[in-house]
Amino acid sequence: MRVAVLALQGAFAEHEQMLSRLHVPFIEIRQKRDLAEPFDGLIIPGGESTVQGKLLRELGLYDELKGSILSGLPVFGTCAGLLLLAGKIQNDTRTHFATMDIIAVRNAYGRQLGSFYTEEEFQGIGTVPMSFIRAPYIAGVFGEARALAMVNGHIVAARQDRQLVTSFHPELNDDLSVHQYFINMIV
Repeated sequence: MRVAVLALQGAFAEHEQMLSRLHVPFIEIRQKRDLAEPFDGLIIPGGESTVQGKLLRELGLYDELKGSILSGLPVFGTCAGLLLLAGKIQNDTRTHFATMDIIAVRNAYGRQLGSFYTEEEFQGIGTVPMSFIRAPYIAGVFGEARALAMVNGHIVAARQDRQLVTSFHPELNDDLSVHQYFINMIV
């Protein structure tokens, strides 16, 4: 098994550190030729969703990755990755991959100063640490998507088939359980 990490922008190195701690081999996706390397799952990191969406298209990665996700490639999107996978974004007319039946709200927790940490229940795992940085949340799930975690009445993690998203950044804490949950989705 090998996991690809979208390494165009954002917190990709932190996800790679988590994979290393789990002894999971990984590759970085930076350009179209990287897609020729075999991989069994994809992590889309936090960062800036608009920039990542633009780069995905400019570098010729968008169509092939979207096709792979629609064909069942396991994918894990954190923060900006959640926005890239969201079928609808309540406060933005743009969508990107739009493969998940979720309605997201961009920058729902405000600016950088609105960042916070909490610990909450994550279905199938238990209590996990959650770091939010200019995070979105999920205003609603529909179709095949289901909520996995909530904070203050807002959905902050969801799953649809082999797609997983979190509003928070599990790669910024020492806890490996959310990454292990994703690895279990692949296996």
